[in-house]
Amino acid sequence: MTRPFWLWGPVVVQMALIFFASAIPDLQSIPGGVSDHTAHFLGYGLLGALVLRALAAARWHGVTPRAAALAWLVCAVYGATDEWHQAYVPGRTPALDDWLADALGAATAVIGLAAVALIRRRRSRAV
Repeated sequence: MTRPFWLWGPVVVQMALIFFASAIPDLQSIPGGVSDHTAHFLGYGLLGALVLRALAAARWHGVTPRAAALAWLVCAVYGATDEWHQAYVPGRTPALDDWLADALGAATAVIGLAAVALIRRRRSRAV
């Protein structure tokens, strides 16, 4: 039972953090002077990495093109639902550019990790 929690627990925590941040009404600025799009990019980049980790069972050889595509899709769909959720939060509105930052952040992390996995596989074959 600890294995699924160890794999998916961080995903659930990150999703919850995103949900609760999106539920803050009338958010005028992000603490620390971070731009809105940067926060979306970073938050979903982390989510993408965590989802890929879970789908790959925390193993480099589990990072496949299919796992990477599915990880991105999960993040992109979650980002869309997060923007929809903001339509019901006072002072917040859904925005396509925020969703694009979400999707780009997730894609960047997933592609980066997939590239690392590919390099690791090629190096282990060369040895």
